[in-house]
Amino acid sequence: MKRLERLYRRRVSPGEVISLELARELAEISLEIRRQIGVLISRIGEIAYLIVGDERAILIPSLDEYPLGRRLVRGLRLVHTHLKAETLSDDDLTDLSLLRLDMIAALQLTQNPDRFSIQTAALVPPKGSSSPYHVEPSVPFNRYDLDFRAFIETLEYSLEKGLEEGTAVSTGQERGILISVTQKSLEEAADSMEELKELARTAGVGVLDTVIQRPKEFNPRYLMGEGKIREVLIKALQLGATMLVFDQELSPAQVRSISELSELKVIDRSQLILDIFARRATTQDGKVQVELAQLKYLLPRLIGRGVQMSRLMGGIGGRGPGETKLEVDRRRIRDRIAHLERELKELSNGRYQRRQKRVKAGIPIISIVGYTNAGKSTLLNTLTKSEVFTENLLFATLDTSSRRLRFPMDREVIITDTVGFIRSLPKSLLGAFKATLEELKDADILIHLVDCSNPRFEEHIIQVDAILDELGLGDKQRLVVFNKADLLPALKKSDPLAFMKVRQVTRKYHAITVSASDRKTLEPLMKELQQRFWHDVPDYQALLNQDLDLD
Repeated sequence: MKRLERLYRRRVSPGEVISLELARELAEISLEIRRQIGVLISRIGEIAYLIVGDERAILIPSLDEYPLGRRLVRGLRLVHTHLKAETLSDDDLTDLSLLRLDMIAALQLTQNPDRFSIQTAALVPPKGSSSPYHVEPSVPFNRYDLDFRAFIETLEYSLEKGLEEGTAVSTGQERGILISVTQKSLEEAADSMEELKELARTAGVGVLDTVIQRPKEFNPRYLMGEGKIREVLIKALQLGATMLVFDQELSPAQVRSISELSELKVIDRSQLILDIFARRATTQDGKVQVELAQLKYLLPRLIGRGVQMSRLMGGIGGRGPGETKLEVDRRRIRDRIAHLERELKELSNGRYQRRQKRVKAGIPIISIVGYTNAGKSTLLNTLTKSEVFTENLLFATLDTSSRRLRFPMDREVIITDTVGFIRSLPKSLLGAFKATLEELKDADILIHLVDCSNPRFEEHIIQVDAILDELGLGDKQRLVVFNKADLLPALKKSDPLAFMKVRQVTRKYHAITVSASDRKTLEPLMKELQQRFWHDVPDYQALLNQDLDLD
């Protein structure tokens, strides 16, 4: 034990992988106790960790004091003994890759503690190599000569240069690997992955790579197989990723298990959508609804350690260790959820009173619904000459916007823009936004706007219909409008079959085709709306040319 303590206090020159004296002492103790011994050495030559294993392996502890952060290598090198002169094992090389060590070295021992060899391995840049590491051949220790300081400078430079050349992602943004683990068809998985890419782009995540796995059975711990998740993690670290984004919703236990394998952030589709909503909420309504959805998502995912209390309250029967930090956090979140739900109810009451005034005034109400990024806000702006925020991103609009659209002969309607729908919308988010979507219940007609230039437009129609059914709006009168007609001529040239599909589906839904940014294309839509509400408006072109009043 004292020899191990003395060993721990030794230092190594920063220019050496390991000194001859320390290597000999490791060999002597390892042969004496018949166990592998390892040391993790820092860049300044201090022994940060001393590890005693068994005859076949060592177990590397948590390296919390040397976090990886945004660095490409950790700043620690591992040197350990192999009692039977074995070469570096698969486990050794996996540790090198997963932990992003500066280097891993095996002292290959013989029965003579003064005669042993050394074998090393280090990481390599992702470009031009199928393997994340390079293994050097064994050499007798007395012939091993390496300037470690120069080696590590060259390694870090080559890794950084490899990242710059290998991806177009800027260094300042989050860098993610997108993962889908599904039993759906490959085509469905690919479609969902394309949408996840758009979500990542909207959230400001640079996509380094995508992985789709279709297992026969889901792994309850990692969703995908343990070997596959390790392979993905190694690739992610090799590419300099900062996060893994799963297309499927992960359980709290799965997030915890995957996070324990690496220091990368692990999030799922729901959390990504919640993050986008949190960035884009601007009104009081939107902010309250997003925070409520985030807290409901977070509550079951809180983890911690400590004595579990039998009661949350103090006093008789509740005295003892008191609340742990985890329990305090949970109680505060529950209290905050209750407060937000009361605030949301008050805001909902205000909206209800405003809606009642509209109903009493007898003004027809039109609500625009549709898949996210279908062009709903653009259509509202063009119809009413207003300036609701628009951008070519998913969920550019979160807050409901209402404008007054005046027809000739002093006829008018209220037209409302709503938050876009998306597949696999988080339940907590849909629940929170039901308050905003109450606006749809009072609508006389729903304009279901569809981006017909999107290859998945028919699936989007089905998704929106399903969400409307879930909101109890399945019987509401609706008008299907195909947007982005200006892109169809190019589609006809590039993909005639896709163009024919648009024509067929247009007839199937009796859809009106428009370009939301071009007022001239909106005349058929205006005629149809007038036909639905009145029958005596004579001049539609005059409507399109006049300055429409805003409210």
